[in-house]
Amino acid sequence: MRVLRCLLIWLPLILMMTGPAFAQLITNQDGDQPITVESTNGIEWVRDGKMYIARGNAVATRGDVTVRGDTLTALYRDKASGGTEIFRIEANGAVVITTLKERAVADRAVYDLDQAVVILLGDGLKFTSGEDVITATDSLEYWRDRNIAVARGDAVAVREAQRIRSDTMTAYFEENPEGGQQISRVDALGDVVITTPQDVARGDEAVYTASERTATLSGDVRITRGDNQLNGDRAVVNLETGISRLLSGKESGGRVKGLFNPGEAQN
Repeated sequence: MRVLRCLLIWLPLILMMTGPAFAQLITNQDGDQPITVESTNGIEWVRDGKMYIARGNAVATRGDVTVRGDTLTALYRDKASGGTEIFRIEANGAVVITTLKERAVADRAVYDLDQAVVILLGDGLKFTSGEDVITATDSLEYWRDRNIAVARGDAVAVREAQRIRSDTMTAYFEENPEGGQQISRVDALGDVVITTPQDVARGDEAVYTASERTATLSGDVRITRGDNQLNGDRAVVNLETGISRLLSGKESGGRVKGLFNPGEAQN
């Protein structure tokens, strides 16, 4: 999520300029690294609407971080102490946010500075960081202060041959040895489906722990391998070894149930 965290840091600065231009170069107030903003139709200041707009294939670049969109818009307000402050930034149309190791794609991106959250909206929502890929159909949020991502609507997290799907998904990120971000934990809620090369596990909820490569499912759990199926209240699935362990609970009276096809018995 470094790509979105970088966006939170410097994107408010790149649009604080007046008058149209094809390209403008400014210096980040927190450092010496310059920021370049380009657009084919210029950058305008809408005084009555209290906004800055970069139109036409707008591109903002600082170091290895690039934000692209058909338009980039910054909304600002008057401060009680005098001056103005930007409180909302919108990128619209074919939005792509990239670094050397990460990439986020959306039709629209909204950054609420008051809540420190970036929200990706539209079709084809996708975030890629190293081996981790998260997609969603409704929205993808990144909360800077919490270092978490929330995917809503057919949310899917994929790493290699392992796949977790749910209605809503919260992913917690941590720094990896290469300097990028990686998922440390995933909380999945609603119609959870976990797929490995061996099994398909379903449940109402699941918690995936990356360090152990295991997912704990709960609520009407079903594990399917070929024509065989196990039913229970809870299960622990090891996504690395492919071993699934079904656990009993109060809902089932302390019992688990299995349905086995004789032709699949050896497996």
